[in-house]
Amino acid sequence: MKRLLEISEYVEDVKRVASFDLPWEKLRDKTILITGGTGLIGSFLVDVLNAARLDCKVLLFGRSEERAKTRFAEYWDKGWIHFVKWDSSEGFERFDEFEEFEKFDYMLHLASNTHPVAYATDPIGTITTNVIALNNLLALAAEKCATRFLFASSNEIYGENRGDVELFDEKYCGYIDCNTLRAGYPESKRCGEALCQAYIRQKNLDCVIARLTRTYGPTILSTDTKAISQFFNNALKDEDIVLKSEGKQYYSYQYVVDSVSGLMTVLLKGDCGAAYNIADESSDITLRDLAALIAKQAGRKVVFDLPDAVEAAGFSKATKARLDGARLRALGWLPSYDIKSGVMRNYCVLKKSRA
Repeated sequence: MKRLLEISEYVEDVKRVASFDLPWEKLRDKTILITGGTGLIGSFLVDVLNAARLDCKVLLFGRSEERAKTRFAEYWDKGWIHFVKWDSSEGFERFDEFEEFEKFDYMLHLASNTHPVAYATDPIGTITTNVIALNNLLALAAEKCATRFLFASSNEIYGENRGDVELFDEKYCGYIDCNTLRAGYPESKRCGEALCQAYIRQKNLDCVIARLTRTYGPTILSTDTKAISQFFNNALKDEDIVLKSEGKQYYSYQYVVDSVSGLMTVLLKGDCGAAYNIADESSDITLRDLAALIAKQAGRKVVFDLPDAVEAAGFSKATKARLDGARLRALGWLPSYDIKSGVMRNYCVLKKSRA
């Protein structure tokens, strides 16, 4: 198997984001704390920070130093990445090593359960990461006088489309049945956003909120059970694409390149207290058409199969969840990929990485 940084297309995408028209100088010589740094979004972001050559320090908070060291082997010993072993249920009373950092300039909470099996098998961890861990991090940010805190929220906070709009803008509020196991993810993200607003008002903390939509990319974890991740897994195994519903769901998707460029746009240019959808209509597609697109790329066909009870318990019930990205575009953000070119790019990189 090839490492991602050995694949030219992946390196091109990293450099593409690092050269995006943003005030990168704000990050020069700064200390940046990232949770979820080995995940889909976070690991691509760390590669971007390396490519941007900002001489910043990056604190990676996570449960496995070995996983982080393996993922970032190319520059682990360069001295700018510092790993902090941390479980999302912990506070920071034991972290005397923080004393050497007078200030955390930027903090990004990207850690979260983000796929159906995780929601179904670890519902407590799903909620606590988005609420208790977030509260601990916000308190740390206030104590360390952080310049800015970014909370990675989700399109899930909108709930189900009431049938009154085609696109969800940042003020929309749809229906969520809160008395279900599956509600733990969207409801905790909603609570997390409210916590950010509370810290803005009570602690004068500068916070921004990035509402990520269904992101895919070559940095996806092998344990991810989202439909699009499973489609790519089928394709790379030279199997037919398995669709576990009629596929009528109409969603916004985003290639990781555009999710991270959007994330950094929010961090560096967003207004304190504002939430921003990271989405573009050119990547909206029905689940059935998405399965067909990936199947065509792999030279396979789409087959239908019902999910088991555990997996089904974690599925979203929303049938239409398309986001309005106008607020983010007003900051100067534009996507690099639509759904067709993003799928092609992702398939290409993943195939090379597994060759």
